[in-house]
Amino acid sequence: MASQSHSLSYVGSNFLRQRIVLATLSGRPVKIRKIRAKEDNPGLRDFEANFIRLIDKITNGSRIEINQTGTSLYYQPGLLYGGSLEHDCSLSRSIGYYLESLLCLAPFMKNSLRIVLRGITNDQVDPSVDVLKATSLPLLKRFGIDGEELELKITRRGMPPKGGGEVIFSCPIKKALKPIQYIDPGKIKRIRGMAYTVRVSPQIANRIVESARSILNKFLPDIYIYTDHMKGSSSGKSPGFGLSLVAETINGTFFSAELASNPQGQGTVVLPEDLGSNCAKLLLEEIYRGGCVDSTNQTLVLLLMTLGQQDVSKVLLGPLSPYTIEFLRHLRSFFQVMFKIETKSPGEERKGGEKVLMTCVGVGFSNLSKTVR
Repeated sequence: MASQSHSLSYVGSNFLRQRIVLATLSGRPVKIRKIRAKEDNPGLRDFEANFIRLIDKITNGSRIEINQTGTSLYYQPGLLYGGSLEHDCSLSRSIGYYLESLLCLAPFMKNSLRIVLRGITNDQVDPSVDVLKATSLPLLKRFGIDGEELELKITRRGMPPKGGGEVIFSCPIKKALKPIQYIDPGKIKRIRGMAYTVRVSPQIANRIVESARSILNKFLPDIYIYTDHMKGSSSGKSPGFGLSLVAETINGTFFSAELASNPQGQGTVVLPEDLGSNCAKLLLEEIYRGGCVDSTNQTLVLLLMTLGQQDVSKVLLGPLSPYTIEFLRHLRSFFQVMFKIETKSPGEERKGGEKVLMTCVGVGFSNLSKTVR
């Protein structure tokens, strides 16, 4: 993709990751001004500065200028380089915050990416590593990004506030993406889950599983929730527990839900039984929303459709999140791509809430960074 020289200008700290990721892929510089300019503590937060450092690591030749107060950022993207890297994530956001963007960028690097990320693996804010592994990786495979190199492995779990987790993410590179026609999610065939405990009694995981099953068993017999009790050096630095659930359909669609306990010393104590049943209800809500991609991966599927070959791609989604709506605006700004959006009301065929059919023609993005063999 030829670099387009004129920069795009934005105000405020919202959607910083979207803007940096799309600038990197499109080659267009961005200026972001007045970042929390009116707040008592103005400028970039530590996790945002850390994210920009990560982008600098995976690219070659990027120019990043931040003013003294951190309220203004200029980013001129370089080439996505990749390779074998390590990165310590900020403890105020989980590894999932960084991984969401890496999933968008990794297939388009010069060298296949293998990165070790350290920090918090599961919290209450960002998608956990478990959910991204179960839902995002199968989505990449639909676009032809697959192979043994595509892997997301948890070597240590880390709960807030102190983290101590470690994850290895590796992804192959791709010259061009396949267009997709993904409009039939299919019926749910099974539910899988992971109840994890870190520096607390392993019995807690069993209590979580029991309460989640008590709700889900009413709908489906094929349910298996694993327990994962990390001990010793693999258990991070803070105690905690949680549950991630994934429902899979006959057509390979995945819906996810997750909950984690409150960080040590913060908020009220969460009972394992409540956490298990609430997480099961969240999964049922996600299934009701429906579509072929769950709400966590809406932006990823729309980005990959945009970057696909110059052919029509279609996907059926549940209600669009505000984050996704802003992402569509950004795709128009950076790539001049507009989606056709058709509302599909629930009927005999489509159970659950209202759906939207998203259609676009890919820009024919070609990975110019990829080494020609």
